[in-house]
Amino acid sequence: MAAKKIMVQGTMSNSGKSFLVAGLCRVFWQDGYRTAPFKSQNMALNSFITEDGLEIGRAQAMQAEAAGICPAVEMNPILLKPTSQMGSQVIVNGEVAGNWKAMDYYRRKPEFVPVIRRAFARLEEQYEVIVLEGAGSPAEINLRDNDIVNMGMAKLADAPVLLVGDIDRGGVFASLYGTVMLLEPEERARIKGLVINKFRGDKKILEPGLGMIEEKLGIPVVGVIPMEEIDLDDEDSLSGRLGRGSGRRRGDAQLDIAIIRLPHISNFTDFNVLERWPGAGVRYVERAGRLGTPDLVILPGTKNTMADLAWLRESGLEEAILRLAEEGAFVIGICGGYQMLGEWLRDPHGVEGRPGECMRGMGLLQAETVFAAEKVRTQITGCLSGESRMFGGALAEPFLGCEVCGYEIHMGDTAETGGILGAGEDIGQEGGTAKKPGCRTVLCLADGRCGGMERADGRVFGSYLHGLFDNEELTGRLLQNLARKKGAVLGQKKEESVLSYKERQYNKLADLVRRSLDMERIYGILEERVNHVGTDKVDPAGGD
Repeated sequence: MAAKKIMVQGTMSNSGKSFLVAGLCRVFWQDGYRTAPFKSQNMALNSFITEDGLEIGRAQAMQAEAAGICPAVEMNPILLKPTSQMGSQVIVNGEVAGNWKAMDYYRRKPEFVPVIRRAFARLEEQYEVIVLEGAGSPAEINLRDNDIVNMGMAKLADAPVLLVGDIDRGGVFASLYGTVMLLEPEERARIKGLVINKFRGDKKILEPGLGMIEEKLGIPVVGVIPMEEIDLDDEDSLSGRLGRGSGRRRGDAQLDIAIIRLPHISNFTDFNVLERWPGAGVRYVERAGRLGTPDLVILPGTKNTMADLAWLRESGLEEAILRLAEEGAFVIGICGGYQMLGEWLRDPHGVEGRPGECMRGMGLLQAETVFAAEKVRTQITGCLSGESRMFGGALAEPFLGCEVCGYEIHMGDTAETGGILGAGEDIGQEGGTAKKPGCRTVLCLADGRCGGMERADGRVFGSYLHGLFDNEELTGRLLQNLARKKGAVLGQKKEESVLSYKERQYNKLADLVRRSLDMERIYGILEERVNHVGTDKVDPAGGD
């Protein structure tokens, strides 16, 4: 029997499509259905590596977790990762197809229809319910030709559509009405329900508007979802997470952690766990004047390391970070941020710029990065070894033997350039002049590669491993060492794993969806029946 389908589209970006898809995936999973998410084309810099080493959007990985399944490349066959205002890295079936200008991709979109069909067909063979997600708005009339992600995808999958509007930004009735009226008649006919998201206040005040919009459009409002704090992995830089308290330290925080908001910031989900740690204040900073004197500066991943390093210089943030490092602050770089920490970045193949281009790094690690044409994509484990002093020195909680897991997504390799220290060796004086601190490998991956290196004084660390801070033993030791150096005391973290925390958030989301949506009507739309009651499965022969 073919899978049942329902699609979530929005009146605009960040209206809550990914959020609702995740919620429906969890509800259907709780109700006993084998359920999978699907987004034919995603544009996002937050991505994920599947178990078989393929790259998909982070939102689809999150939605798969909500559905109780492992993320797979079929859930997001086309991923666009912007590298500039006019171009993106195009990833097809989890592998890099190339860096294309926007107009070139637009012209070639029809080529991807067979790719999308095959991916969707494979999901239909494996699952009972597929929850599809659109992108942006279906009313972008300039993009209607060759649409493969909104109404074009709904037609391809023969899926009914829920249209979501964001009331928090105002004008929700106008955006719902305008979106529907800009569609072709056959497209309007696919919209089976309207959803108002991010509502604050008394719903009774809203009810007259609900009746009027239903009357004007002839489409029922199937739910009003109130604004509620649910912590899910964010899809892209439109995330409110990057704006909350930007540049300001939380009042009760013992530690001040500043994450640099790079123009092409990627996989900032790496740092979500830090926000939940008692006593740790996390803020995103994009101006030198707001950096202040944090205890820890983090340079995150980026889709364009060289361009973002140039921005770091032009903005004055590089100078501010180097000054802080000299004064005793600690610095961590993850992926692209790790590449920035070295002495040189070399691009022989023109991966990020002109072939043969070289760029001076920040010089905080004696290392250099050489960009490669092939992307490293893998889930992997590792172990902290040697005599790491990360954020502690003699009084530090030792890291020796601390096991970690994570995933890599990068084009290039970083290696030491000199001044490499062996275990137990220290920096010192030579001829009355202080030697430049060397660096050492402190994170060894299961395949024997270097997973991360540390400057000899323990104040600078870099790694390609995304998800590093999800390893709570490492994060706990790291933050305790940082607090101990400062003379601060951190509160005790609740005994709850990252996995347990995520599960609690997904269940909380499902409860919100059940309370807010007319689930009887949703199941009626899904089953193409209006008399379905409750959440029991429908017998294929037609009996309840």
